[in-house]
Amino acid sequence: MSNLNIYKEKVIPYFKKEFGIKNDLAVPKIEKIVINAGIGSQITDNPKFLETAIADLTKITGQLPKITRSKKAISGFKLKEGAPTGLVVTLRRKKMNDFFEKLINVVFPRIRDFRGVKKTALDNFGNLNIGISEHTVFPEIKPDQIEKSFSLQVNIVTNAKAKKQAEALFKQLGIIFEK
Repeated sequence: MSNLNIYKEKVIPYFKKEFGIKNDLAVPKIEKIVINAGIGSQITDNPKFLETAIADLTKITGQLPKITRSKKAISGFKLKEGAPTGLVVTLRRKKMNDFFEKLINVVFPRIRDFRGVKKTALDNFGNLNIGISEHTVFPEIKPDQIEKSFSLQVNIVTNAKAKKQAEALFKQLGIIFEK
């Protein structure tokens, strides 16, 4: 069952009953998913790593990432001004729903020793911030074809008014929290 069907059939009735919300449009929902990859340290060792990282992130998200660049030079980190330091992708609508479904059903089960998302990953604004240490857990990436793996930061942004509502939303959508 797709995310949209789960939202209509399971989440909206749950929130109407538990939180006393009368209007369907007042029920919290996921607005966007932002995926960040910090690759600055790997680029200093291998300048061609940027191209492979862009290709891998494009395979994972289905969207071309934006390159983030450094604002100023820091000699301690061997960083020049304007040098690429990371990649960012913002997903909305169908691509967001597809990525969220893949995250829950495919990626989380493939993470070694995964016992659920920590409750501290949920901030006070109702957003969930998940760190994935290796991008090879995504099914699009063939582990034997990559030179170096990089980590990803996945930020799931909701319009929930409170942390309690956001936690209930994520539980209803299928995210398992650590006990």
